[in-house]
Amino acid sequence: MTTRIDWITRAETSADIPAIRDIVLAAFDTPLEADLVDALRTDPSWIEGLSIVATDPGGRPVGHALLTRCHIGDVPALCLAPVAVLPECQKTGAGSAAVRAALKAAKGMGEHFVTVLGHPAYYPRFGFTRASAHGIGLTIDVPDEAMMALALDADHPLPAGTVRYAAPFGI
Repeated sequence: MTTRIDWITRAETSADIPAIRDIVLAAFDTPLEADLVDALRTDPSWIEGLSIVATDPGGRPVGHALLTRCHIGDVPALCLAPVAVLPECQKTGAGSAAVRAALKAAKGMGEHFVTVLGHPAYYPRFGFTRASAHGIGLTIDVPDEAMMALALDADHPLPAGTVRYAAPFGI
């Protein structure tokens, strides 16, 4: 198992697309998430520079984090999904490095809000908190602790509202 702590992160390039698909396929039980990434790449919700890979020292992508456009009510926000790491590199910080790089890139682009539907023990390390505490919800039933949100800067508190995902999410 890889134990590298300082992963190299960067925005995806077109050459990374097959490797990203392989990472996502390896990280999840079904191809649904990999198909979602492919569909989002051709959707208006795609934002160039917010599909981030974590690479090993040789430049091989081993982790991936994706932010795409969503809305909280009528307010533009980002959705973090999916986050994937090759099984042999999980629990080494590759996923965390990709998420941190994606959030930093989003903030640098002037984005203010990020939502995530994910594991409640993992995402709080990045500052995500329970979305319902901010009046943020979904149109589908999910465990309350799994829907989280993050304000990227203190000058823009999270808005209340229902999250509207990009069409490929099917929500």
